[in-house]
Amino acid sequence: MRSELLALRAGHVFDGVNVRQSGMVLVEDGVIRDVDFTGAAPPEHAAVTDFGPDGWLLPGLIDAHVHLCWDGTKDAVEHVASDDREAVLETARVSAATTLATGVTTVRDLGDRDYLTLALREQVPPTERPDIVAAGPPVTTHGGHCHFLGGEAEGAEQLWAAVRERAERGCDVVKVMASGGMMTPGSNSLNQQYDRSDLRLIADEAHRLGLTATAHAHAVPTIANVIDAGFDSIEHFSFLTAEGVGLRQDLVDEVVRRGTFISVTVGIMPGKTPSAPAAAAHFGALADVVAKVIASGARVVPGTDAGISPGKPHGVYPHALTQLAELGMANRDVLRCATSEAAKAVGRGGRKGVLLPHADADILALGSSPADDISAVTDISAVYRAGHRVR
Repeated sequence: MRSELLALRAGHVFDGVNVRQSGMVLVEDGVIRDVDFTGAAPPEHAAVTDFGPDGWLLPGLIDAHVHLCWDGTKDAVEHVASDDREAVLETARVSAATTLATGVTTVRDLGDRDYLTLALREQVPPTERPDIVAAGPPVTTHGGHCHFLGGEAEGAEQLWAAVRERAERGCDVVKVMASGGMMTPGSNSLNQQYDRSDLRLIADEAHRLGLTATAHAHAVPTIANVIDAGFDSIEHFSFLTAEGVGLRQDLVDEVVRRGTFISVTVGIMPGKTPSAPAAAAHFGALADVVAKVIASGARVVPGTDAGISPGKPHGVYPHALTQLAELGMANRDVLRCATSEAAKAVGRGGRKGVLLPHADADILALGSSPADDISAVTDISAVYRAGHRVR
């Protein structure tokens, strides 16, 4: 029996790199079969949806840093740490559905509890959640940042075992808390949790096992060690010092030279401020760092940290793209970093973030131009996940 062939048409197509006019995307079995710009008629047996001359088709969006198990309330830490397994899994299910409805069809989850995002991936159909690039519990020191998620490990043997466990369970990426963080009582973002040799061990073992490696890094010395250790991406990249925020241009230049991805923490609900006092105190200076990193030509991708607070609930992603534009990134570059570049950063390059033959059919249809106004990403006409219309 022939599977249904979908023909999606619109006056504009962003393929993950370039904007084209009057295109048609053919979808079958959850995969893009062809993308046509010749004006050819749809195949006779195709089910046609035409989004009109003002409509846009683009790849589903990608958030490089979320926490699906966190509920986005002021008590998010307490809930993820103390709620029973089924309650946390239900939080993750609701978070995933909310995220998918905003056109975000792939997420990289960089901190769950008890590997619950892997359970979510197994139990919830793809059409009810984004594709999940999973880290499991982040690797952290005993009592360190996010220790309550269950990823404590110190010393070479424990660190090797931690990386192997993530590979064996089916994780895609190893996340390490290279510095302290703002959401854990008693943790200090200026503290280095692992030295350079530990970080290199983690990155090397992850790569040997076919996983990518990313590091949470706030403090300047930690950022330097993470770069040197060869991590694929760096989260936050905030250059915190005892005196405030102090960007090191030599470190920015080095990540540009290496092609390291920088997952900048952007996106906050209008009218909200960061819940962590340290982040609130340096909010303007941190935004200035992001603007300078964008201007440097570094490989920036958006990571919202969704779920950690009321200012960063699941569904905040459109505000992240607006913030990138406000900080100096051209709209078309925002679209690229949210699709094809983000796909490469999370290890899904070629499969996600592009409208090309053989790519996964995760597709967003908009009613107006995000190239003219990036806030058009909220003008959603349809969301397709794995070839099925889910909104």
